Amino acid sequence: MASAADQMAASLSFANFSKATELKNRIWFTLGALIVFRLVSFVPLPGIDPLALNSLFNQTRGGVLDFFNMFSGGALERMSLIALGITPYITASIVVQLLTSLIPSFMTLKKEGEAGRKTLNQYTRYGTVFLTILQGYGIAVGLESWGAGSGASAVLDPGMFFRISTVISLLGGTMFLMWLGEQITSRGIGNGISLIIMAGIVAQLPSAMGTLFEQGRTGAISAGFVLLVTVVALATIAGICVMERAQRKILIQYPKRQMGNRMFQGDSSFLPLKINTSGVIPPIFASSLLLMPLTVAQFFSQQGNMPEWLTTVTTALQHGAPLYMFLYAAGIVFFSFFYTAVVFNPDETAENLKKYGGFVPGIRPGTRTSEYLDYVLTRLTVIGAAYLVVICLLPEFMISQLKVPFYFGGTSLLIVVNVTMDTVAQIQSHMLAHQYEGLIKKSKLRGNRR
Repeated sequence: MASAADQMAASLSFANFSKATELKNRIWFTLGALIVFRLVSFVPLPGIDPLALNSLFNQTRGGVLDFFNMFSGGALERMSLIALGITPYITASIVVQLLTSLIPSFMTLKKEGEAGRKTLNQYTRYGTVFLTILQGYGIAVGLESWGAGSGASAVLDPGMFFRISTVISLLGGTMFLMWLGEQITSRGIGNGISLIIMAGIVAQLPSAMGTLFEQGRTGAISAGFVLLVTVVALATIAGICVMERAQRKILIQYPKRQMGNRMFQGDSSFLPLKINTSGVIPPIFASSLLLMPLTVAQFFSQQGNMPEWLTTVTTALQHGAPLYMFLYAAGIVFFSFFYTAVVFNPDETAENLKKYGGFVPGIRPGTRTSEYLDYVLTRLTVIGAAYLVVICLLPEFMISQLKVPFYFGGTSLLIVVNVTMDTVAQIQSHMLAHQYEGLIKKSKLRGNRR
């Protein structure tokens, strides 16, 4: 039996889309905002030598800088005003989410509705400013020392003035991106922050694909290998689509209610539990932690005084190394369970069901319902963690063993597919609302004629 979403999608057409003026305006606004994002990513920081910077960046390929460069759409490689991208905002958002589950005062704000949400958003903005200033100063100091030992510093005039101007420029760029994302969310279509991240990743995909096909054309790699990479990428995307839509629906029954002299029949609904509740957070956190030692080692190597133990550690943590694969998988599993426990509270859900008279058939309300939800969620998280491990490790094997471009990684595909599915769902919702508005107008016209 087709779901409501499938039936809705089947009823949509280009004719209906052409009549949805508000939806078209939202889409044009979103596209315009993303174009502005791409243009700003080419505005460089003051006091940077672009040629020396490009030479130094090429020497540190494969570290955490590549990872964050992917999310900024290449802005970090060019050291533009938005070199930090939207990463400080994401980090602050995750910290605030964790605090809402650990600190009672933040829990109270979360339960206060719209007013509490605005307060939490304000805390997130303050955290973004603090992290941006901290990271911006670190980037300024790192740029001054980066390559200084070899005489190829990327900074034209090092000093306190350069550091202050860099911090102010990066803070302005990150604040602009945060504001732009909020404008896309309110006046455009989809989640603005997610779309900015996806735009940065998608902007790098053509060059990666062009490099792959050019190697196939020149004979550096075989045509069969190019076909294999394409098939694996398509299969990975299809698997992500299936798993991200997969849910475990728990039946919730509501008893009969009497209001005044009227008796209302009992109703039933479903509590949907996603298989991958944690989303793309586990791969991002696991990748960042594992790439950090490699980046530190690369900075030490620029100074020519890298300790021997750090060399051993970075060798064992190279892409495709057995230790790297094991720790990457373990990190994904850990963060899957950790973040799922943060975003879904079985005790709170069971208490809310009990408050409104809902219950799971065969399960006593209260503690037993909480235990049952925790039992189901734990098993779903095992499946979701295994799915993330497969999706992320398969491209890692191809990147290390077959020299596939970095942007074909599992994390980038997860983000692109998730954001695309969410945006398409919002477009369908707007089109369905437009159809309802048309039906209401027709019914009013018929009523006036009568």
